[in-house]
Amino acid sequence: MSIYVGNLSYKVTQEDLEQTFAEYGTVKRVQLPTDRETGRFRGFAFVEMGTDAEEDAAIEALDGAEWMGRDLKVNKAKPREERPRSGGWGGGGGDRRGGVAIKPLQTE
Repeated sequence: MSIYVGNLSYKVTQEDLEQTFAEYGTVKRVQLPTDRETGRFRGFAFVEMGTDAEEDAAIEALDGAEWMGRDLKVNKAKPREERPRSGGWGGGGGDRRGGVAIKPLQTE
């Protein structure tokens, strides 16, 4: 399991997080997600610790604590939900030509 750490300063580094969470146990991994388009840090991170007890201690101590000028939001990370992939514009189906539908001539 991992820990979600939100409301982080945009100046935070992986080393900053490793040092802070190391006070509560072994830090196995730190992830700092970045925006795909800009490459900028997104303001949250995920931290994996050695044991559940270490994670619980870090969450208890750091949730709501002020760090680097921000009040942290620290809790157990929830599994990522699968989002449906689409073309991005929604809708769909039907006649895409637009305009008026033309009816065939009826011959008798």
